[in-house]
Amino acid sequence: MRIRILAAGQPGAVLYDRPWPAVGDVVEDLPTTVAAHLVASEVAEEVPDDPPARRRKTRKGDDDG
Repeated sequence: MRIRILAAGQPGAVLYDRPWPAVGDVVEDLPTTVAAHLVASEVAEEVPDDPPARRRKTRKGDDDG
């Protein structure tokens, strides 16, 4: 489970035996139960594994012909 950290940790805080990540950092290697707990506590949000592909829209009448 990939998560993005939403809350800053206190000075010296640790997350799973390493320094607390900065706000906005994406963490990928936590156990699912730990990551799910952080999401449920609103300390982090889940990040989809593969973001959906963005489609490029074309406007009608934009051709040069």
